[in-house]
Amino acid sequence: MKKVFLLLFIIAVFLLILQYPLSKEEVKPECLISETIKETCEIIKPSALFEPEIEVTVFSESLANKEAETGFDPYEIIDNLSDEELVGQLFLARCPELYNAKGKAEEYHLGGYILFGNHTKYETPESLKSYIEEINRNSEIPMFIAVDEEGGTVSRLGQYSQYRSSNFPSPRYLYNNGGIEKVLDTEKEKCALLKSLGFNLNLAPVCDITTDPNAFMYNRSLGESAETTREYVKSIINLYEKENLGAVLKHFPGYGNNRDTHVGIAIDKRSLDELITNDLIPFFGGISEGCGGILVSHTIITSIDESLPASLSPKVLNFLRNEMNFEGVIITDDLFMEAITDLYGAKESAILAIKAGTDLLCCTEFEIQYEAILDALKSGEISRERLEESAERILLWKYKLFGSFYQK
Repeated sequence: MKKVFLLLFIIAVFLLILQYPLSKEEVKPECLISETIKETCEIIKPSALFEPEIEVTVFSESLANKEAETGFDPYEIIDNLSDEELVGQLFLARCPELYNAKGKAEEYHLGGYILFGNHTKYETPESLKSYIEEINRNSEIPMFIAVDEEGGTVSRLGQYSQYRSSNFPSPRYLYNNGGIEKVLDTEKEKCALLKSLGFNLNLAPVCDITTDPNAFMYNRSLGESAETTREYVKSIINLYEKENLGAVLKHFPGYGNNRDTHVGIAIDKRSLDELITNDLIPFFGGISEGCGGILVSHTIITSIDESLPASLSPKVLNFLRNEMNFEGVIITDDLFMEAITDLYGAKESAILAIKAGTDLLCCTEFEIQYEAILDALKSGEISRERLEESAERILLWKYKLFGSFYQK
């Protein structure tokens, strides 16, 4: 009998141990996100990041709600697009010579152009506006006309005296010499200039957190903490929303102090926890304010994908979609940068980007890459459904920016 009681006592103690909570040191974190950003994003659990198979969400309830709210159904357009027209919508192409831009846009059914200094340097405000108006004249689906107008070292307009008496200062300089009010005053002026010329999309703000003065992104970053940068990003997105001008967060998931991917591959070996509690905070801020687009860098983020650049990685884009709940337009950085061209051909990089879940290809070799995506569609390597998913996001954003436009 004593043995029976002893056995029951041991069992009871064992059950109590199982039910007793772990000590504070042993408690495993329920999420990887710091307390400072729980309020702006969904909890990220490590197990969600490393599914053996990555599948891109084709349609979400939130997108359906957006369509219901606006009364705009992008499939009224998409269902009537030819394969050629559908593929073209997924290109934000480097603009050719301005005199040839409209013809190329019509030939390849392009979703948008991005203009650089060679397009603006020798034009007047009047002539540039005229070219941009001509590009979009009679377009059944308006094009994005984009530019990198960050201010400081990256300026396609402000550095030329015909557009502004002096260049737009960098956000870092403005913040250091007047705080967020000074930044926003300059951004308002910038928005007015862009809109007056016909631009509808600015590839800014820079969300990167950089601390090394020798790092590639140092002068282009705000130069403040992740939390301060988040508030800056939120303010910029709200301003652009009021100005009815598109803004793009870049360069996801943050350069940090890594090398310039224009000249070769960069490998970011920081832990996922380091990224979530620092570099991703400004992106969470922009997403919470409803930003329309995010540009993805070519850096290899080893904590999520050890082999592919972020712009070509299904795992990284799945993280952005499903863990950070971003439902806007995902854009690649230019696929002509050496981090991509050193490792992949023009055709291969474009196909990988689309398969990974990219919506809009920012590219220089758009003629080659357009044909590659079209061939992949016709061969069945890429499904029409996959391309329609991206076109849906693109058209919803265009509708928001441009209002009602012609539907076939």
